[in-house]
Amino acid sequence: MRYFIEIMYDGGSYHGWQLQPGHRSVQEVLEQGLLYKAGLQQHVTGCGRTDAGVNARQFFAHFDLPQALDEKADRLVAELNRFLPPDITVRRIFAVPPSAHARFDATRRTYKYYICFRKNPFVRHHAWTFAAPLDMDMMNEGAACLLQHTDFTSFAKLHTDVKTNICHVQQAYWEVDGDLLIFTITADRFLRNMVRAIVGTLVDIGRGKTKPDAIHRIIQSHSRGEAGMSVPAQGLFLEKVEYNHPWMPE
Repeated sequence: MRYFIEIMYDGGSYHGWQLQPGHRSVQEVLEQGLLYKAGLQQHVTGCGRTDAGVNARQFFAHFDLPQALDEKADRLVAELNRFLPPDITVRRIFAVPPSAHARFDATRRTYKYYICFRKNPFVRHHAWTFAAPLDMDMMNEGAACLLQHTDFTSFAKLHTDVKTNICHVQQAYWEVDGDLLIFTITADRFLRNMVRAIVGTLVDIGRGKTKPDAIHRIIQSHSRGEAGMSVPAQGLFLEKVEYNHPWMPE
């Protein structure tokens, strides 16, 4: 039987989602829990990768068990939450068709990045404190340019094993909420380090270091060196993962 598991996690103590020799990952800790509580003998497959220090409010993975959980699924959720560290929470576990795939069946992913205008002890672990003035209108103008392109090589981490750097961005915008400046971006897929590099580039625009339409030149260059810096990981959240399948519960 194949199952989807929905989790959320604070990535500050982990070297990303994926298993990596010599580094603690979210996948490693989750698999330890599923081995101990459900006898899982295989790896779980995540809906994507998050980099070291990046957080997730919604993350899906799938795994297979030889026997159906049936009414035991809710009990397994409770047992896992008692076993797992406090920075990882299991939201639910539910049965899916044998062909369902957490990564390949996902159609849209939404990330948010948080910048705090002033020193705030309550968000310091989950936002980038940046006190310099930023022009949000200019940043939104630059963000809108992203929707006109599909090749995001200029914002991708170098020397990765992906087959294509093509992504279809469906929305990208900034908004203010109290002391926070929040960037939201949705696409069918994302490249490693892509959102953090985009945010760094848009911050350069907000500081007046470059113009909004420079986004076109940067993307057309196909060069990571033309884009801005990669902003700190703690401000980035995988916010939502969407699937267009009838087997996906509300």
